[in-house]
Amino acid sequence: MKELCVVFGGQSPEHEISRKSVTSVLRNLDKSKYNISLIGITKNGAWYLYTGDYDKIESGAWEEDTANKKKAVISPDAEDKAIIVFDGDKTDKVHIDVIFPVLHGEYGEDGTIQGLFELSNIPYVGMGVMASANSMDKTSSKIVFQNAGIPQADWVVVNKTDDFEEKMNEIETKLGYPCFVKPARTGSSVGVGKAHDRTELKDALNNAAQFDRKILVEENIDGHEVECAILGNDDPKATTVGEIMPTVEFYDFDAKYNDNSTKLQIPADIPAETIELIQGYAIKAFKALDGSGLSRVDFFVKYSDGSVVLNEINTLPGFTNISMYPKLWDKMGIEYGRLLDNLIELAEKRVK
Repeated sequence: MKELCVVFGGQSPEHEISRKSVTSVLRNLDKSKYNISLIGITKNGAWYLYTGDYDKIESGAWEEDTANKKKAVISPDAEDKAIIVFDGDKTDKVHIDVIFPVLHGEYGEDGTIQGLFELSNIPYVGMGVMASANSMDKTSSKIVFQNAGIPQADWVVVNKTDDFEEKMNEIETKLGYPCFVKPARTGSSVGVGKAHDRTELKDALNNAAQFDRKILVEENIDGHEVECAILGNDDPKATTVGEIMPTVEFYDFDAKYNDNSTKLQIPADIPAETIELIQGYAIKAFKALDGSGLSRVDFFVKYSDGSVVLNEINTLPGFTNISMYPKLWDKMGIEYGRLLDNLIELAEKRVK
């Protein structure tokens, strides 16, 4: 059996989403193929090997299960290829063949933990260090996509130390209202706001500044919100396109994970030629970032003229039971468990 290390939790504002995602992943992994070692990272950044009930993870109750957790870390020593487990005055090593990080946001998909995996010389699911870092930073990926010739919404970058009054003048002139305000390096719509006037813009900037020192402000695009899933390394494949149909004005964190009224339509109600165009752009974006493993690429299709605008790329998209990424691949004939197998196989095949 393959020795698989699954990592969840983390210090980002998306900690709770990781717990939801990893619960689904653990329930769908083929236990006849994998011997699973589970590392949980608390919000405070403490690492533990957890051997208890998977049902305690989503609620966070696993942290109180002291009988089934021990302090542990993934060794950066390339000769170890192991988890180091601390048991009183003793340490044990657990060999690892592959790492599956089910982490979202800061320290999880921004290249930080990928650097540790590289040092450990253990194959891991997902993008490498540079691709992860550029994808996580919405301002950096904007530059990459611009150079690749992929259409995007217009934007303004605001630093936490900037004069917000001056920046708001620039935003009003360049973008107008409504506009979207996003921390540059969060996901799952954490800290994101929609501003309809100057007062709301100032409030949104102050809120976003609580999550990141760099803020991205984008023009509003009135259109279908659609997503395309990518799987592969050097020859990535794209799914059909799914459409998000929220019942609220803004598809925020709560709408994504707590509002059961939000509908996902697969395939999206857009022309076939538009779906093909989106698939092409999604693969182009993935390759422009030197992607590997997986991504979910998000777009808008304008109501006015049907043109396509890239929104953002997600390198470790949600894997909950309502997440678009596994649902898109299921529509393509790859059910959840087989999708996980494919991702692990791609991790082992990835060439540095």
